[in-house]
Formats: sequence, C-alpha cells, structure tokens
Amino acid sequence: MLSRVAERLYWMARYLERAENTARMVTAFNHLALDMPRQVRLSWRGLVAITGNEAVFDARYPEYTEADVIRFLLGDPENPGSILHCLTQARENVRTTRDRVPTEVWETVNELHLHARYKLDAGEGKRGRYRYLSQIRDRCQQITGMLAGTMSHDQGYEFIRAGRNLERADMTSRLLDVGAVGLLAREDGAEGAEALAMEGLLWMNVLRSLSAFQMYRQHVRRRINPADVLRYLIQDTQFPRAIAHALGEVEGSLARLPRGDLPLRLALQVKRHALEADIEPLLEARVLHRFIDDLQREMGDLHGLISNTWFHPGTAGGRQVQTAGD
Repeated sequence: MLSRVAERLYWMARYLERAENTARMVTAFNHLALDMPRQVRLSWRGLVAITGNEAVFDARYPEYTEADVIRFLLGDPENPGSILHCLTQARENVRTTRDRVPTEVWETVNELHLHARYKLDAGEGKRGRYRYLSQIRDRCQQITGMLAGTMSHDQGYEFIRAGRNLERADMTSRLLDVGAVGLLAREDGAEGAEALAMEGLLWMNVLRSLSAFQMYRQHVRRRINPADVLRYLIQDTQFPRAIAHALGEVEGSLARLPRGDLPLRLALQVKRHALEADIEPLLEARVLHRFIDDLQREMGDLHGLISNTWFHPGTAGGRQVQTAGD
C-alpha cells in the first residue's frame, strides 16, 4: 500500500470520528442546558475549550455567546474542528482513495457532506439543531458500520481502525479534562444537596456526551459519582469509547501492520498508563488536568510515530498534507 493512501484512509477515519464526537458533545450540552435550574449559567466557552481551538475562536468572535459557539463548532470554515470542515476533509480523503473503499462508503460520505453543508442554517438554529446533529451522528455511525461490514479487513482497514480509535481516545480525554471541570459556572454558590444534584447532572452530561450513560448504569450499578465515572471512562476495557478500550483497538491494529514495532510499543505504554492510573487522586481538578495532559502528549507522540513509520518514513516529524489532516 502506498504511504499517501494509508495516510488518507487514516485521516478519513479521524475526521469522521471528530465530526461525530462534536455532534455528540453539542447535543449533550443542549440537553444539559434544559436540565439545569434557571439560576445556573452554563459556560459555552467550555465547548470550544474541549476542541482545543480557543485561539481560533478568539480571533474571529468577540465573545462566547451560544449563537457564535454553535456557528463555530458546526460550520466555521476556519475552525479545523468544525463539523463541516471535518466532513469536507473526510470527503476529500475518500474521493482520492475511492479504489480502496467500497462504493457505498464513498456515496454515503459524499451525501453526508452535502447534507451538512446545505442544512447548516437549520442546524445553527435552536429549532432544527437536534435533528441536524442526530443525522450527522447517525450517518457517521452508518459509515463506520459499512466499513466494518463491506471492506476487506486488510492493511487499509487497519489504518482506518487505528485513526478512528486514536481520535476517539483523544476526544474522551478532552471531555474528561474540560467537561468534568469547567463547563459549569455557578452564579449562586450553591451548596449541600443542591450542589450535589448539579454535580450529578454534570457527570451525567459527560457520560451522555459519549453515549455511555446506559452502559455505565448497567455495568457499574451505583449512583453516579466522580470516581466511578472516571474509572469507567478511563479504564473500562469493554466500553468502546473508554480510553483503555480505544487504545487497545489501536494496539490491535498496529500489531497487524508491518514494521510496527516502535508504534506498537508506544501504544502499549499509553494504554498501560491509562489502566494503571490511581483514580482517587484524579478527583482533584489539577491532578486530573495534569494526568490528561500527559496522556494527550503520549497520544500525540503515538500519532507522530505512526506518521513517521508509515506515512512519511525518514522525516523528523509527522508532516501532514492539507487533504490528509490539520
């Protein structure tokens, strides 16, 4: 397989996963806004912080209003994490590798891109937002299923699988870092039972952002509390969007690729870092932030090593072309 083909398949999967994750995150935050008491103010800035694109937002918008944040996350062409930008890049990567993926996948990705583009105005409005985001999420899942069910599980598929799961682990870590600590800004200094109830809603929102709420209740079987949520989303090896599971999938893909000793070794190291973490100290925000920073740095190193090994062998860094990644 050509290096450029492998890179485009890898980035196609990352962009589709990123678009789906953003749709999930915005949907869950809108649900949280409906559940919170009227006196509690939600910080829209937290959504932008999760994507890591605050500098881009600050350069384009004067303040973090609901309308501007939604526009930025759904369709801003200057935001490399916006849903429309991700789907545009995913489409371009599929278009240039059409001979390697099933025809149905190309057609569905193209239709999804057109839908995201032409229905964007409806998605930015409050009335049509839920339907728009649900269709984005459902069609991304449809493409994932089509790839799993109609594409040969050869080297190309392993690059797709590695890209999807590395992106998934990264987004889960970002949600835990920002979503669990900074989304909620209280105006009234709530204490006691009221504060506990709001904390429960916040952690429930983190779970729902990852479609993890039902599986958490089924497997943990206790009331929602921070330690159990962190343990589940970081260390559970069965839930697909838990960090340990996603990194295990990356590990499995790299093990099936040639010349993958160094990336595989690093993937094992990152997964072990997640599995062996002591959860109790992570209940302190600063410790959690430091842990997530270290984990994200290691995942960034893993991406760079994947790039150096298969996409740009012999280069010092993970150079990316525009149609492959941002």
